Amino acid sequence: MSHENLPVMELEEDDFDLGARLKALRFMAGLSQRELAKRAGVSNAVISLIEQNKSSPSVGVLKKVLAGIPVSVSDFFSEELVTREKVFFRSEELTEIGSGQISYKQLGKDLRGKELQILHEHLQPGADTGETLLRHESVEAGVVIRGSIEVTVGDQRKVLHAGDAFYFDSRIPHRWRNVGEDVVEIVSATTPPSF
Repeated sequence: MSHENLPVMELEEDDFDLGARLKALRFMAGLSQRELAKRAGVSNAVISLIEQNKSSPSVGVLKKVLAGIPVSVSDFFSEELVTREKVFFRSEELTEIGSGQISYKQLGKDLRGKELQILHEHLQPGADTGETLLRHESVEAGVVIRGSIEVTVGDQRKVLHAGDAFYFDSRIPHRWRNVGEDVVEIVSATTPPSF
C-alpha cells in the first residue's frame, strides 16, 4: 500500500514527545488505552503514565507496548509519523447528521478531502423529506434494506421495496417518502459528498 498521499506529521528532534507519539499511534490504530494494554500484556496504568509523560519506560516495556499496535521501536522514533486512515467503524461510531423522523448516520465525521459519502438511513412511517425537493451537486445511489419508500426524481416516481435500488444525478430535484407502516432502512452513497 502506498503512503504517498497520506498526511505526515514531522517532529523536530528537540520537540520529540514520547507520550504524545504513543497516544497518536494508539489513536491511529483505533485502540483505547485499555485495548492497547491488553494487547501488550501490561496494565492500563502503564499506558496512561507513558502517554502523560509521567513514566519513562524501559526499552523492553516500550517494545512490548509498541508490539500491541503493532509498530517497531525504530519506526516509533522515526522523524515522520504517517497517519493511517480509519478503516473500520462500529455502528455506534457512525455520525448522526439528521434528526426527527429521518435518521442519517454518516460513515466518518469529517468528509473534507473525501470522494464518497455513505449514509445508513432510517425513515419512520410517514417520514417525508418535504414538498421542497432536494438538489445537490453529486451522484447518489443506494439499496433499500427494509420497508417501502416512494422516491421521486424529476418527473419520475416509484415505490421501492427491500432489495430495490436507485442511482441518479442528485442535481435533479428529488424527494423521499415512507409510504408504508414500517421503518424504511436504506444504505446510500453520494459522490462527491454534498448532502
